[in-house]
Amino acid sequence: MILPILFLMTTPAEIQAAPTPASPPPAAATAPNPKVGGADMLATKTVVENASAAPNLTTLVTAVKAAGLVETLSGPGPFTVFAPTNDAFSRLAPGTVDTLLKPESKPTLTKVLTYHVVPGAISGTQLLEQIKTGGGKATLTTVAGDPLTAELDGKAIKLTDANGNMAFVEVADVRQSNGVVHVINGVLLPKLP
Repeated sequence: MILPILFLMTTPAEIQAAPTPASPPPAAATAPNPKVGGADMLATKTVVENASAAPNLTTLVTAVKAAGLVETLSGPGPFTVFAPTNDAFSRLAPGTVDTLLKPESKPTLTKVLTYHVVPGAISGTQLLEQIKTGGGKATLTTVAGDPLTAELDGKAIKLTDANGNMAFVEVADVRQSNGVVHVINGVLLPKLP
């Protein structure tokens, strides 16, 4: 299942919408995992192990290592991770990624990365149900402690950060041994001091 997500300079027309599932597939636990960046994602591996295998998540993996979050995201969880692609990071202002990867920026990088993580394993179908139950919006509390808003934009799940930046889910429901990953096309930013 692919659910698009928008960020900064991306427009809805640039993102190919996929049909929204009406209900979870009956054998979701045994259905094959979607590929990410052309790489197989194994439901028996952790968030970090699978992300490390995806060629379009290398910037995220580098950032997770720089922030010292490998052990945490390899732990039992469960976690829901909204994983920005390399293209998402490339749309940040020039020099932003390099600055965030510096040792002195570790607290800020950690806050940015944990803003992409929600406790528990929330499938795309569960997220759609939360949006429906919330009257069109769902507020998710991230590990960073700040809210993230999810809503539908056409048939796409759109996430809006604390600053009004948006991202869309490109690949949903990538099951992990310690949670679920939804690949997104934008970097979400919490309110930073």
